[in-house]
Amino acid sequence: MNDSRIAKKRRGNFGCPFVFLSFFMLAACTPEATETPAEESGDQIDLIVNGAHIVTMDAQGTVIENGAIAVDEGVILAIGSAAEIEAAYSAIETLDGDNRIVMPGIVNGHSHAAMTLLRGVADDLALMDWLQNYIFPAEVEFVDTQFVRIGTELACWEMIRGGTTTFVDMYYYPDTIAEVVDSCGMRALVSATVIDQRSPDAESASDSIAKGNGFIERWLGQNSRITPIFGPHANYTLNAEQLKATRAAAMQYGVPISIHVSESPFELQYSQDTYGMTSIELYESIGFFEGPTIAAHVVWPTDDEIAMLAERKVGVIHNPTSNMKIASGISPVAQMLEAGVRMGLGTDGAASNNDLDMWEEMRLAAFLQKVDRMDPEVLPATTVLGMATSGGATAIGLGDTIGSLEVGKRADLIQVAFEDVHHVPTYDVISHLVYVTDEQDVASVVVDGRVLMKERELLTIDTERVAAEATALAAKIHAALQERNQGD
Repeated sequence: MNDSRIAKKRRGNFGCPFVFLSFFMLAACTPEATETPAEESGDQIDLIVNGAHIVTMDAQGTVIENGAIAVDEGVILAIGSAAEIEAAYSAIETLDGDNRIVMPGIVNGHSHAAMTLLRGVADDLALMDWLQNYIFPAEVEFVDTQFVRIGTELACWEMIRGGTTTFVDMYYYPDTIAEVVDSCGMRALVSATVIDQRSPDAESASDSIAKGNGFIERWLGQNSRITPIFGPHANYTLNAEQLKATRAAAMQYGVPISIHVSESPFELQYSQDTYGMTSIELYESIGFFEGPTIAAHVVWPTDDEIAMLAERKVGVIHNPTSNMKIASGISPVAQMLEAGVRMGLGTDGAASNNDLDMWEEMRLAAFLQKVDRMDPEVLPATTVLGMATSGGATAIGLGDTIGSLEVGKRADLIQVAFEDVHHVPTYDVISHLVYVTDEQDVASVVVDGRVLMKERELLTIDTERVAAEATALAAKIHAALQERNQGD
């Protein structure tokens, strides 16, 4: 939106004391600088979002009490006090701010969304046992476009309900995933999975890359909320040449890559046995980090590798629940942050988590680092909230667009209700967001200026239909698994 459009939307006199953010600088604060009221001009902005506190997550850590945000055409126009935003703008829709904290939408940097349909299908197993003996066979048998559509819709429902507005996904049939994201209104980086084995949507690594090329060509630049990317699975399911070929394809289209990196002791040993070096050393040796990379997990980096990740601007996504459940280890998150590595948070898939609750990831990320270092001051609440918002957005390459509430950024934000008993009393808003709040506290969700959930009512997903379809499909999967197990 250009400056004249913004000026047309504004009305009234803000006054010199008003801390107001705008696309342009006012030469002076004078009473004469008034404009035609919006009601008189018949011009209204799309949305005003009010809050008892606006937690911006900007570089200065700005928190505004009794504030409001003006939104139009998906863009944040202004942030300031509720009284002065109301005086300056007239909106088609307004979200009330009583007992509401407004903050940026949460960024889930690593997920396998459709695996909600495999939630609980195989638990309490080591990573490779879980993958090779349960998940990969189940996917070949059951995963098709219907599975991916229903599972992704179920995941989007869960994520919106919990305040997640952006996610990075890696799964099969990426066109179907993108269609669901388009329909439900979320923002996502959708990976075309590349793996060197028969999978639900490809026969081999070369077939995966070829089909990924088609997916990228169909979606690149078609929807501002959807970024098509490549998702090579790992260095133990792809060899070095296949990894290089995937990077070359990503470079050809100018898109990022999301990949599992240094996740487990098995991966480290496999890499040493196969290549004579660690996973991260392998990726560096083949030029894999020359393009934008989102590295999921990174549990076992060396000191030198941490410096390398920082230098290469690799976005590292910490998945504490999944890492704990599969006993992958404790990632040195605090050390990576201290070294300047770009860090975000993720849930992983619901088959290894078993939910998509990013509030839980925040708490566990903080607690794991504190107990691992035996230092309660490590990873404070502000840092963890940053990993889930502004830092996470930077880690996945969208830091200039989302992740903080600032004028000119896209309007991806949530209202968190602070009326439950566990928020009484509240001494420190940010501390309560990290250590108290859970997904049921999220009241309203806005993505790209569109209200996806209003006072806990989902507006873009037919939840009754999705629940019925997911239940019916799960019953078929359960019956087939029972039959197969009896046969064994």
